[in-house]
Amino acid sequence: MPISGRRLAAALFAELPPARLREISSAVAHYIAGVLDREMMVEIVEGLSRSVDLKPGDRVKTLRGTLAGRILRLLPDGRVVWQPDGGQSELVALPESLLTVS
Repeated sequence: MPISGRRLAAALFAELPPARLREISSAVAHYIAGVLDREMMVEIVEGLSRSVDLKPGDRVKTLRGTLAGRILRLLPDGRVVWQPDGGQSELVALPESLLTVS
């Protein structure tokens, strides 16, 4: 029985949080299907594979890249409070749901 790209990615990156694992598996499957080029797939996998060590002032974006902003503070339970660019609202997120922006 052949192994699918999603299953292979899930096995290789099993230690990642579920949200990151789901995104990596999707990127690998899209690459195999020819929907995503190699460079973009590698960028996604590398970005999502990095450990998350966020601190106030860091630039971040959501996993899908729909919002970007800056970390305001870290909460005692490990979640982060961040503010999207151009907005006044403060959002609370799990660190694994954000990517750092260089």
